Order: sequence, then structure tokens, then C-alpha cells
Amino acid sequence: MIELIHVSKSYGNKPAVSDLNLTIQPGELFAFLGPNGAGKTTTIKMMCGLLFPTEGTIRIAGFDLVERGEEARQQISYVPDTPFLYEKLTGRELLQFVADMYQMPPDKATKKITEMIELFSLESFVDDLTQNYSHGMRQRTVFASALVHEPLVLIVDEPTVGLDPRSIRLLKDVLRNETRRGATVFLSTHSLDIAEQLSDRIGVINNGKLIGCGTLDELRQRADLHGSLEDVFLKMTEEDATPAPTGDKAIETAITT
Repeated sequence: MIELIHVSKSYGNKPAVSDLNLTIQPGELFAFLGPNGAGKTTTIKMMCGLLFPTEGTIRIAGFDLVERGEEARQQISYVPDTPFLYEKLTGRELLQFVADMYQMPPDKATKKITEMIELFSLESFVDDLTQNYSHGMRQRTVFASALVHEPLVLIVDEPTVGLDPRSIRLLKDVLRNETRRGATVFLSTHSLDIAEQLSDRIGVINNGKLIGCGTLDELRQRADLHGSLEDVFLKMTEEDATPAPTGDKAIETAITT
């Protein structure tokens, strides 16, 4: 479970996220949408423990990220938009490293590594150094390493960038399977069709504030528009548009002023 309670984050006097309240249940796939600079990246970094909120509380699986950060982070896997790998390790060595880091029993680790290699079709390159991987190979390996320890919370940022249609289909199946085993999946994406297909609920953030949250039908009612998620999203964010620099854009503004 993910809980954000009156969470705000400012850079100097520039707000990036303002009074964000959100609860995401086990087994739920939650899509987090917003224009560039809306506050998505700041929110994700706070949920991963990479940033602390200026105000408010974040709990992961019941653990406060500030007071019990190590325990909270043990429950999380984070897949960033740009896949990062230790380039002097092979894919198999990376998976083993992650299993060891999370103190998985050796027998279970060996079984899960084999499962991940098969699931993401890594067999042909898993014993090569990751420095030689293509973007698609890197993305598949990153997902395998994120899931090998069976996290309770999976946070995914723009996972389909650079993937071919077959890999995108696999990713969709993997994300739904994660929710079936009871994991909470937090998906940040600009791919509105994928969000519409996969999500149980959708949150829309703009200018650092959550301007809508619910099922697609509930967002349609909020926007007073019966259309696709793309239509609803565009109407909600256009109605909420303001000239003030907030959200992640506030970081750049704060640095340059």
C-alpha cells in the first residue's frame, strides 16, 4: 500500500507538490498522469525515499519513509524512465546482486532469477556485459531485476519508451500479473492508451496539485465529458492551466532565480 498524507514539496519558495493526498491499495494498478512539469517526478522521488517532503507523511506498506526509511525501501522496486545498469556486470550477475542485496535465500534466489530470465527472454544475452545491451535489452533487464525479490510496491516511470510492440505487450501482462499477486503498481506515463487499458484508478496532477482521481468513468464525470482518457485528460489540464511555474518546472525556476 502507498499512502501520501498532506504531502508538499518546495524548492526554496517554489512549490513542486502541494497538499497531495492519495491512498493506493494492495493489488491496485494506479496510473499517475500529468503534463511535463506537473510534479510527477518529484512525487515519485519522494515515494522512493530519494527526496523528503517539506510537509506531510508518506507510508509504504505501513512504514513511514522518514522514520522507518530502510524498512519502507525494502518493500519498493523503482523502474526509472532511463534504465540504469552496472555496466561491468552481466545481466545474470546483476540479478544475483539484487537477490543478495535483499537477502533472498539462495534456493529461492536461484529459482526467481531463472524465472525472470525466462519471463523477459533474456537467455541470449544474460551472460554478456550489460554495457553492450541495446535500450530494449536494458529495459527488460531492469524490469527483471526490479521483480526478482517480489516487491510489495512497484513504481514505474515511463516504462514503454524505446520498447517494441512485443515487449510492450509483455510489459502490460507483467504489470497486471503483479497486481494479481497482491502488489501495488504505481505507473507514471504519458501513454494515455496504456493507462486507459491497464489502470484500476487514475490520478491527474497539474501545477503540483491533484486535480482528479478515480476510475475513468469518475474522471469523465469530473470533466463533464464522455470520451477517451485522452479527451478527459486534455480538458482537465487545460481548465486547470495557470501561468505560474509550479510542479517539477519549479526546480528549474528556483535554480535560475
